[in-house]
Amino acid sequence: MKKSLFAVAALSAIAGAAQAQSSVTVYGIVDVGFIGINERATAGATTTKGTVNTFGSSAEQSSRLGFKGTEDLGGGSSAFFTLETGLNADNSTLSAFNTRQAFAGYKKNGIGNVAFGTQYTPIHNAAGLTDPGQLNNMIGNVIFATTPQANGNTSPFATNPSIGSGQTDAYTVRTSNTLTATTDTFAGFQGTALYTLNNQNQTVTATSAGGTTNNSGWGLGLNYTWNKLLVTANYQAFKSLSPTSSATTVTLYGITGGTNVNDQQSYFAATYDFGILKAYAQYVSRKATAALNSGYYAKRTAEQIGVRSFITPTIEAWASGGMGKVNAYGQGEPNTSFTAWQLGSNYWLSKRTNLYAIYGQSQASNVTSVAGTQYSYGGSNYAIGLRHTF
Repeated sequence: MKKSLFAVAALSAIAGAAQAQSSVTVYGIVDVGFIGINERATAGATTTKGTVNTFGSSAEQSSRLGFKGTEDLGGGSSAFFTLETGLNADNSTLSAFNTRQAFAGYKKNGIGNVAFGTQYTPIHNAAGLTDPGQLNNMIGNVIFATTPQANGNTSPFATNPSIGSGQTDAYTVRTSNTLTATTDTFAGFQGTALYTLNNQNQTVTATSAGGTTNNSGWGLGLNYTWNKLLVTANYQAFKSLSPTSSATTVTLYGITGGTNVNDQQSYFAATYDFGILKAYAQYVSRKATAALNSGYYAKRTAEQIGVRSFITPTIEAWASGGMGKVNAYGQGEPNTSFTAWQLGSNYWLSKRTNLYAIYGQSQASNVTSVAGTQYSYGGSNYAIGLRHTF
């Protein structure tokens, strides 16, 4: 009996020691405020206008709730995980779980880490480091473009501006069923790699020959830091194939669509910290091609410059401007050229809470829709709100 009690006490002590070396953190962002949107499209003599004014959320940064943890495995090794879901702070609801991040991994100090699950892509991670607006969800950013401008859609008002969506037409933000690897920094260089794979069996019916739908992709990224200079280069490619589908068209809105598409994306950027301000330069390119007919494609390119600075210890401001174009070959051969700019400011009440004011505009000219309609587009967006992180 005494030996049994001693064994239980020893096991409890070991479990307690192991538990003391692990940690779990609850974190999140709540972003709320007043949002105003104005859009105008002109096709010939017809002008269509749209206006939205609302108390909403996620203008400066998408609201979210997450859990992350690490466990020290000894010898410089550790295990880690992240589970994160979106928040709709304006109507007190949770977004569907696993829509943002859900992964677990292993890290070795001095080498790097690997992780598996739903994760950000190399381009999105790089853009987060090199975007003057820090990937906010407002009109006026041609890199993290969250609105219908510059997509050649038949109706620019078919989809409302995606405030808080955390998505962009310029590149893929996150992927599921993904393995990533990230190195530690060596001589200023840090590398990232991504591989994603998803095979889904299809039921054989009288009208289908059966087969599999294969969604796969890979990506590479390289960051170089030297004193106050950061340079990043990234490339990623995704493929969706289905032997049971003969689709050859590529949807221009959102750049890619369908079940037989090759989607190639690249991103290059640099930042330099002058002390009084930080300067930014960015370039992004995306081309989606029908896998069964390489003559059908949609391509989007854009470049942007900007600055960000603390005017006082508590007042931060940024400005950015960019331009780009979309062109395609296929149904209607839609195309457009576009420009956008944005101004923003934060007033920091504390390290975790700030007030913000953001204004942005975008213009698209010579727009040709898939249906062949010619029109021009203009949009403006402003927001005043409060962001709290925890």
